[in-house]
Amino acid sequence: MTLHWLWPWAALIAVVVIVALVTLIAVVFGRKRMSGDAARVYNLDDDLNTEYTSRLFHQWRVLNRLAVVLLVGALALTVVLIARPAVVDRNAERSASRDIVLCLDVSGSTLPYDRAVIETYLDLVNSFQGERIGLSIFNSTSRTVFPLTDDYDLVTSQLKAAAQALRGVETQDDIDKMSDKDYQRISDWLEGTQNRKDSTSLIGDGLVSCAAMLPGFVYGSDQSADSGSSSSASTRRAASIVLATDNVASGTPTYTLTQALDLTSAAHISVDGLYSGPTQSESDETTVQMQQQIESHGGVFLTQSAASDISGLVREIDHRRVNENKQRELASLIDVPGWWTLALVLCTAAWMLVAWRLRR
Repeated sequence: MTLHWLWPWAALIAVVVIVALVTLIAVVFGRKRMSGDAARVYNLDDDLNTEYTSRLFHQWRVLNRLAVVLLVGALALTVVLIARPAVVDRNAERSASRDIVLCLDVSGSTLPYDRAVIETYLDLVNSFQGERIGLSIFNSTSRTVFPLTDDYDLVTSQLKAAAQALRGVETQDDIDKMSDKDYQRISDWLEGTQNRKDSTSLIGDGLVSCAAMLPGFVYGSDQSADSGSSSSASTRRAASIVLATDNVASGTPTYTLTQALDLTSAAHISVDGLYSGPTQSESDETTVQMQQQIESHGGVFLTQSAASDISGLVREIDHRRVNENKQRELASLIDVPGWWTLALVLCTAAWMLVAWRLRR
């Protein structure tokens, strides 16, 4: 586990104080020695000319040096303890990991871009540790492809199946030229997302359905009444939704995008917007409105002009959320003075033993 220092500045101050004290003691004793040398009229070497006294003097010098080494070691360990060594509590870190829901608009205008989003998360799964991930797709209605899970084998197989189903879907011509087998595969994957007549891409309803996959979310106006419990859940796990859509809706939704964002915000669920549509429509009014609504609720909104491709957008959102999660890790740091304290006790005990032997 990576070692962190909670009070590194305190250790620096302690080092400065110790150096100042050692310097002061050296100066004082140096002056005394100089004044003592002026009055000395005998040579100690003459009195240590015998084998016995020479051996005792050699032993005294060894013990004296050992005492100095032990004292320096004890001071160094004291400085380390003053800096408060700590590590991240793995249990707290796992409980504080993210819940991520991929919320994909699968209407005809966005379907060509969904495969890139799915394939990017397929790559990102390899670096996940403790995150739970879920996938929901929507058009006029929504369907949960797989719920929140940290079973990455399941996640990988489902994302691969989705990417395979969407292979070659870029234009209506591609769909028209598909074989019956490929068309049926896409139709099966999209089944359950188009159950309302004359309505497509109801973004607000789709977002609410995605939010319902996350713990602590409540439909309707009773959200505020449960804010305490949802706040408690949010302290355990950071919940986020990646909403990939072009924000072009048709029909009358139950929830507008603004209403859906109000609900997710009350549940402490962050929503990041990913514009998955043609680049020439990035300046359209619907895109600008989506950006304003996402950002006003504290989310990140990205378009393809902000990166090289859809893959770059997804990675940018994930990178920003990972950095936020690292800040939360600071709250799960725990002190680990154990081995350092034991070493200090042993070092101090050895120094006292050597000092006692020197007094004899």
